[in-house]
Amino acid sequence: MNRPIAVVTGASAGIGEATARRLAAEGFHVVLGARRIDRLKAIADEVEGTAVELDVTSAPSVEAFLAAVPEARVLVNNAGGARGLATVADADEDHWRWMWETNVLGTLRVTKGLLPKLIASGDGHVVTVTSVAAYEAYDNGSGYTSAKHAQSALHRTLRGELLGQPVRVTEVLPGMVETDFSVNRFDGDAERAAAVYQGVTPLTADDVADVIAFAVTRPSHVNLDQIVLKPRAQASAARVHRE
Repeated sequence: MNRPIAVVTGASAGIGEATARRLAAEGFHVVLGARRIDRLKAIADEVEGTAVELDVTSAPSVEAFLAAVPEARVLVNNAGGARGLATVADADEDHWRWMWETNVLGTLRVTKGLLPKLIASGDGHVVTVTSVAAYEAYDNGSGYTSAKHAQSALHRTLRGELLGQPVRVTEVLPGMVETDFSVNRFDGDAERAAAVYQGVTPLTADDVADVIAFAVTRPSHVNLDQIVLKPRAQASAARVHRE
């Protein structure tokens, strides 16, 4: 295989799918990981990539996934998500557990397992998609914001620990992006999810994928540490102008 390999988690839809397509267009052979294997295979066929089933909340699944990746130049940690919008007083521990398992421990498992191959590539790059929720807190979002803060801390710690190694480290922090994120957060309630974006032109998955592709195609001595992107109509996680 002549093309460098890029691994993208959560690649069956949204930002992950868009990133897989964009990196393939940039000349990477993309290994796509997600739980929805049928959907994943369809995308992989279109971009001439490789689909491998992956549940980042399962250590055995991550181990099997990593065994199927022969080498890697780029890792995009995109798997994650939110559950619910409860106050601390009404917090659902199952929701919290899922968010921490997916966003934090999932990122840890995949990154830890792939680091030796990224280093061995001689020009590795770890990209982690967090959120503006990784540096802001907002009412009713403590489960998600705490998980994203922890995921961000994990990622930023790599910057120092990998100093001197041939691996770059980039955190991408999107604001409002119209994907399946809100539908999943609200347990399939499409009407409630649509209301989140009402009166706003949000970012698209392709917008975020463009930024990721830009970061990983810079010269190898250039490290973009953090990239925050939001719609023009969004000033902060909770401050949005609606038409």
